Amino acid sequence: MIVLHNFVQKVMKVKLINQVLLAMSQTLGNQQIERLKDVLEVTFNNVEFIEKHESSNEGDIDLVSSFLSAKRVEGCSEKSMHYYESTLKNALTKIKKGVKNISTDDLRKYLDNYQQASGASKVTVDNIRRILSSFFSWLEEEFYIIKSPVRRIHKVKTGKVVKETYSDESLELMRDYCENSRDLALIDILASTGMRVGELVKLNRSDIDFQNRECIVTGKGNKQRIVYFDARTKIHLQNYLRERTDDNKALFVTLLSPHERLQISGVEIRLRQIGKALNMTKVHPHKFRRTLATMAIDKGMPIEQVQHLLGHQSMDTTLQYAMVNQSNVKMSHHKFIG
Repeated sequence: MIVLHNFVQKVMKVKLINQVLLAMSQTLGNQQIERLKDVLEVTFNNVEFIEKHESSNEGDIDLVSSFLSAKRVEGCSEKSMHYYESTLKNALTKIKKGVKNISTDDLRKYLDNYQQASGASKVTVDNIRRILSSFFSWLEEEFYIIKSPVRRIHKVKTGKVVKETYSDESLELMRDYCENSRDLALIDILASTGMRVGELVKLNRSDIDFQNRECIVTGKGNKQRIVYFDARTKIHLQNYLRERTDDNKALFVTLLSPHERLQISGVEIRLRQIGKALNMTKVHPHKFRRTLATMAIDKGMPIEQVQHLLGHQSMDTTLQYAMVNQSNVKMSHHKFIG
């Protein structure tokens, strides 16, 4: 037993020393690293270590809460916060180790088991990986751990799916089908601005600048930006507001009394109804956004401007939204290849 105890002590000391050396390897040179190793070995010679195996206890939950507080200060939405919280708590519960003892292998096994058990898509698994990466990177930055165990877990490769956009004909069919001025203005403003549906439902009448054909929207993280609409949207929007008899400050309201602010679900349901009536598949507000991005890039708008227009932090996100028009690829092939 004494021999085993001594062996465990030696392993723990080596493990701790290696962790310190690894953390300092980017700062110190080879000679300094060797000197530091010698100092640590001498310092820890008569020190007895007790390895503490923690489960996902109250301390870890407190760390999750602190992390969420930091994300809230950064401007994350409550919807994102809820997703972060449920994802992290589920992972810590399943792994059954304290955050300071969780290894890269633990996380790899968790992600693999999660995918196998739930049948989740690669996109979902990668979203979980990103949240874990964000959490452990924060723990590292705040000095709760020496190094994030997620560093060596690379992005999950996902198959590229060509997402559809609306054709000019589809947009005209939807406009022609509209039986009221609200729906017509709704389709036009989504098509010409590319704003998120969550941004749309927050708009008030006073936010619209008809003279300059623009409005200020509040996007993710409560960040504001200016979006622009075309002349057709201006006319249809003015017609809709002129016909309104209610005094609700919201830009879009329900058709029936008491004319409350239109919610995201209301927009989605109405568009699905229009799509079903026209035998069009996948009619969704987000598709207008992707359509605008694709059209803008096809017509030569610099990607940086499209990024700003859509309110994306990363250009990679903009490139994912903007799918290259297949007909343009065909025309270019004929032009350059034959």
